[in-house]
Amino acid sequence: MASSPSLLVLAAVLALFSPAALAAGREERERIRVYVHERFSGPNATVGSVAPSLLGDNSTFGEVGVVDDVLRAGPDPSSREVGQYQGLFAGADLADANYFSAITLVFTAGEHRGSTLSLQGSYTFPGDEVLERAVVGGTGGFRMARGVSLLKVVSAQPEAAVFQLDLVVFTPRRRY
Repeated sequence: MASSPSLLVLAAVLALFSPAALAAGREERERIRVYVHERFSGPNATVGSVAPSLLGDNSTFGEVGVVDDVLRAGPDPSSREVGQYQGLFAGADLADANYFSAITLVFTAGEHRGSTLSLQGSYTFPGDEVLERAVVGGTGGFRMARGVSLLKVVSAQPEAAVFQLDLVVFTPRRRY
């Protein structure tokens, strides 16, 4: 059983990251919607596998890929560019096409210019209608961020796709 000082420390930590922290004004919540524009093929492809599975063509386990998609304010390809959606993914399941991904949103324009958000999580391809990842950190205006991201397909063609990315981000009110 934990000693009473340990319980006090645990209670203090939980209080810092609770809905009460938001209500007490120690934390800010922000909702963000951006669109990920991805190209699968051609000279301007923005996603690709860089290492195949060592288990052969019928396995995704160990496959590694990278992504460097454009973030835009809207689903239209001519909408304002706000940043990049950069990261990697790896096949992480021996039985199914489940991948682990680590993504960084790099904001290069707009109100979040100069800041980043880091997303992490697993997904099944194809399969997940809405891909949910944790917001595990950030830089600039998103320092010490946490939250959730939801990614869903808006349009898909053989050579390209557009995804809607909704984020709920919590950051400390006091900047460190």
